[in-house]
Amino acid sequence: MVLSRRQVTAAAVSAIPLAVAAAGTAQAGGHRPRTLYIAGDSTAAQKYADAAPETGWGMALPFFLRKDLRVANHAVNGRSSKSFVDEGRLDVVLEAIRPGDFLLIQFAHNDEKAADPARYTEPWTTYQDHLRLYVDGARVRGARPVLATPVERRRFDAAGDARPSHGEYPAAMLALARQEGVALLDVQALSLALWQRLGAEGTKAYFNWTATEQDNTHFNPPGAIAVARLVARELLRTRVLAHRDVRRLDEEIPESRIEWPAADLA
Repeated sequence: MVLSRRQVTAAAVSAIPLAVAAAGTAQAGGHRPRTLYIAGDSTAAQKYADAAPETGWGMALPFFLRKDLRVANHAVNGRSSKSFVDEGRLDVVLEAIRPGDFLLIQFAHNDEKAADPARYTEPWTTYQDHLRLYVDGARVRGARPVLATPVERRRFDAAGDARPSHGEYPAAMLALARQEGVALLDVQALSLALWQRLGAEGTKAYFNWTATEQDNTHFNPPGAIAVARLVARELLRTRVLAHRDVRRLDEEIPESRIEWPAADLA
């Protein structure tokens, strides 16, 4: 199904409680730390002790942001732009987000799965339609949407060149960002260039390669830190954030700072 722009906007607006305007007014009188919300998939998501050393880049992003800019990581394993909405996860974000906050949106890894109708979107129609739900929902709430192209997988050809794996999804997101006037972080291009510099062997130290697993999609701590650094630099380059909002962009971050909490089974 291809949603009309009117349906997309109506759905975004209807997802927001009527009380939020009053809440925003009440907050205006005092200083409230801003929050950067992440909506995305497993490459960004919080990982827990049973998944270590697998690490989402969203876990490392706070290392590069000032302490008065909080990160609320709502990225979840296996979700696409569609399934995240269908499961009500965007509603949860929009109920919490406030004027002055940011919504960073990164999807495509699971949107690409054509055999799974619960997650699949087509780049130039339903993918863009669903991304508009995030963009419009954030804007209606007074927050700033930020689109991020999907981080690249570790994939090399026989000549040792890093190869893109996301088809037309990054181009479709770029076109949408231009159409809607939304800041775009080109994480796909930057990560592909980084993997090229590191090479086929060097990138193994950034992905979740262990004695029992060769995972070319998800990161270990060094990989998550490297991608989070790319994201933070892009937030600065695109003027989503100011210099006062970021820190340590050129410093080494010890991988020992990554922590995997115990899963909350409640």
